Amino acid sequence: MQKKVALIVGSLRKESFNRKVANEFIRFAPDNLKLEIVEIKELSFFNEDIENNPPQEWLDYKKQLDDADAFLFVSPEYNRTIPGVLKNAMEIGARPPKENSWKGKPGAVVTVSPGLIGGLGANQTIREAAVSLNIPMMQQPEAYIGQIKDKLLEDGVTVNEKTEKFMKTFLEAFEIWVNRF
Repeated sequence: MQKKVALIVGSLRKESFNRKVANEFIRFAPDNLKLEIVEIKELSFFNEDIENNPPQEWLDYKKQLDDADAFLFVSPEYNRTIPGVLKNAMEIGARPPKENSWKGKPGAVVTVSPGLIGGLGANQTIREAAVSLNIPMMQQPEAYIGQIKDKLLEDGVTVNEKTEKFMKTFLEAFEIWVNRF
């Protein structure tokens, strides 16, 4: 049975390295996993005042999360933490608390950066937030893709052979993780 994975990209930039990597994950996904990007760019800011009468984009987003069997976060690091849009998306998915769309579904995180350490701070912050949302997170292999510009081919989109191999190995481990649930 194919598992549906909601792929959450923490960058809104049109030419985002994270979106490019997310699309490569979609391309490399094993047959048992159907990865699909769930957009977060249209989500208004979380506000408890509208939580009980949420806007349609919140409802549509939560429906996509509810329909997913698992989650894969692909995100940059901004100032040693996660992008505000990603934190906002995590909050909306978790509210109201009795309707937490993340609860009990397996997840994993990949951080992507032009820098050397590959978004270590963001990776750890996403893991910490995910635990509070009751997302069982895959522990190994950890995925920090640093120096991404050097890992893309001339087309600026496709990853090189070594990075492709790493991504496929990561997805194999993620498939095992998802199938445990």
